[in-house]
Amino acid sequence: MRKLIVNGNIITMDPNKTRVEAMCIDDHTFTAVGSNEEILRLMEEGAECIDLQGKTVLPGFFETHMHVLSLGMLLKDINHNSCNSVQNLIEHSRKHIVTNRIPEGKWIRGRGWNQDNFSDESRFITRYDLDKVSKTHPLAFTRTCGHVIVVNSKALEIMGMADNAPEIEGGQIDLDENGVPLGIFRERARACVLNAIPEMSLEEVKELICLSMDEAVAYGITEIHTDDFKDIPTNYQKVIDAYEELVAEGKMKLRVYEQCNLPSVEKIQHFLDAGYYTGYGTEKFKLGPLKLLSDGSLGARTAYLNEPYSDMQATKGIPLFTQQELDDMIGKCHKAGMQVAIHAIGDGAIDMVLNSIEKAKKELPRENERHGIIHCQITTPQQIDKMKAMDLIAYIQPIFLNYDIDIAQDRIGERALTAYNWKEFLDKGVMVSGSSDCPVESLNIMENIYAAVVRKNLKGLPEGGWRAEQNLTVEEALKIFTINSAYTSFSEDKKGSITPGKLADFVVIDNDIFAVAHEKIKDIKVIQTYLGGDLVYSL
Repeated sequence: MRKLIVNGNIITMDPNKTRVEAMCIDDHTFTAVGSNEEILRLMEEGAECIDLQGKTVLPGFFETHMHVLSLGMLLKDINHNSCNSVQNLIEHSRKHIVTNRIPEGKWIRGRGWNQDNFSDESRFITRYDLDKVSKTHPLAFTRTCGHVIVVNSKALEIMGMADNAPEIEGGQIDLDENGVPLGIFRERARACVLNAIPEMSLEEVKELICLSMDEAVAYGITEIHTDDFKDIPTNYQKVIDAYEELVAEGKMKLRVYEQCNLPSVEKIQHFLDAGYYTGYGTEKFKLGPLKLLSDGSLGARTAYLNEPYSDMQATKGIPLFTQQELDDMIGKCHKAGMQVAIHAIGDGAIDMVLNSIEKAKKELPRENERHGIIHCQITTPQQIDKMKAMDLIAYIQPIFLNYDIDIAQDRIGERALTAYNWKEFLDKGVMVSGSSDCPVESLNIMENIYAAVVRKNLKGLPEGGWRAEQNLTVEEALKIFTINSAYTSFSEDKKGSITPGKLADFVVIDNDIFAVAHEKIKDIKVIQTYLGGDLVYSL
């Protein structure tokens, strides 16, 4: 059925016609944009006409790196984001168990704690803290960044690690002075915990996806690029099956591009042998790039640096793979025609990823592969130049500044002067897309755009912004969450702007993002979200 959308302030993100009053939609696609008069001429019997009453419209937002299943678990399990002390975390977790009457012996997950927010003791929690929550439930509480999991003694007992633990290549299990595990599992050691937790059923996976979709469309997101395989590490097929069933059931409220976390040559080969590839699927669910984590996070001091941390000289962080392992995995996917998108935060990890992609491209030159680096936070000008020369995508998270502003200088010292240099990326011609890494940060796109434009935390600090020479314009920030992001999924000809011939994904907001003061961008609310011209969210 034809839909006419009129009387709007429609910001198209199409350079050929940047603002219009009205648009026409047929068969889930924009078929015309222009003035009210031009579009109303297209009225026909049975057509629906929607009067926007002057409200602002933008293309649907993209979220090009997050974790749908992890967000679903956060929404369903214990959310520790607000915990401001170790004791508060203990009490909050106890209350959750009692309130929800969780039976003894059942695994309980939590996520969101951050030692930098603890007012009593600024340290990682341990098994002994979690034993005060419960000694009869196995507990697994993930740090906000996702790169550290802490478990209690009951969980260690189930895992067979109550008294000792093995060394893990690319990871770390913290021990006390007597060699007894403290319950802290970093980076690849987290697999010990994840493999011990009973695998979710297909229906549970679908439930988590639906919870996350409801959250996302409320922020105007119409396409998510998500890393979900890691949450069911032994059965990626269940993730694919869950999405495909939701598509068949008509329950997909947005489009999903799966970043395929396959952290070994063997898993990659199994995936390829099963007939999967970048681009497999439909407009509602499609398989995207190989996703690997090459290092950890800045907050946990596991991001891999070329030189030691300024506030902990004993460590440079943790590289999760050797250079040869990265070469083998990235090379295999590149040769198979897959796209790759690799997590790298520290400059040491970025060098390793650049070397692997460069080697793959030299061994088998390809065109339009659209490989990229996720995060690329601690960079040098030379690394940015190399990313441009190699036509790599930078998947950035402006909202990370909400936390990282307060720790960057302490963690990396003078290296902070060339970190988070997103304006430099754009000025040098690197393709940049936007994301939140949710549940590390919120899916709120307006807060993300605010952070990109003013480079302040959500409290408005520091005054004048942190290294304000790297501020993006509002238009640049919008591009990285719309048309630029469409490029990352090879879909800029179908999505990312309000252009005739493209899918009718758009969002209605309560203020003109170009007219409000930059400080007020974070307060803009999404009123409605449309996917293919169909309303999927209304405030």
